[in-house]
Amino acid sequence: MKIPADATIADDKLTGYLLVPRPRDDKSGFLAQAGFTQQNPQALREAIRRLADSSEAVEDGDNEYGTFLRVEGDLIGPLAMLSVVLIWMRRHVDGSTHFVTLKPRKEKEA
Repeated sequence: MKIPADATIADDKLTGYLLVPRPRDDKSGFLAQAGFTQQNPQALREAIRRLADSSEAVEDGDNEYGTFLRVEGDLIGPLAMLSVVLIWMRRHVDGSTHFVTLKPRKEKEA
């Protein structure tokens, strides 16, 4: 299955969370390696959307709010490529899909 084209990527998720240095679960340093910064959040949004459009999503559990969807692949940034996992949620209440977070993808051991 694909992430729907109308899936939401909230501005605050990018500019208030992913691209902001945090004492715990910091993603900004990881994303900066590929050239994603607070000065170019639109580049991150576009890269997330490109990966979601080009890869299959798989169901990855659920809770009372919705079903989690996982997309794995390469996030192409202005400076480099990062291997990531994107997490989305399809909400039970209205069926809409929303971007939740991303994390570095751990390579599978041979």
